[in-house]
Amino acid sequence: MRLEVKKAKNEAQRLNNILKQKIQENDEILRLWNEFDLSLISIKDVSLSVKKIAGVKTPVLDKVDFDIQKFSIFNNPSWFMDGMIIIEELARLALERDVFERKTQLLDHARKKTTQKVNLYEKVQIPGYEEAILKIKRFMEDEENLSKAGQKIVKSRMEQQNTEAA
Repeated sequence: MRLEVKKAKNEAQRLNNILKQKIQENDEILRLWNEFDLSLISIKDVSLSVKKIAGVKTPVLDKVDFDIQKFSIFNNPSWFMDGMIIIEELARLALERDVFERKTQLLDHARKKTTQKVNLYEKVQIPGYEEAILKIKRFMEDEENLSKAGQKIVKSRMEQQNTEAA
């Protein structure tokens, strides 16, 4: 469980670093982004599936559908098509990072709960059961000793009665 949490955390961090790097790469054309019409592209649908890891349902990003509006290539700057590709890539990276962060949260929560249960069993319940088993063993040993003592008394009385009768 810890390994899966670490994997998810590392992947979220890796995606976050890639996202920051991509934003920095496009920082040089930042002043051009003021001309870009953000209404031309939007996220239409995000498709997620569920994957169970150690009994925990975690999200997996399957695909992201974008809704791209038609626009005139001739009336807009030539870099608009590249801008669409950049925005799609950044949005996909951001969504994937968010999915891995959520996965990390879910797995970490499950790991904490599992650790609490293990500690409860190891430190509270198992020692309590061992103590109860020890008490039961002692009680059964006492019962057995009393039974043997009773048998010896009965045997000695029977022998005494047999010797008296003889």
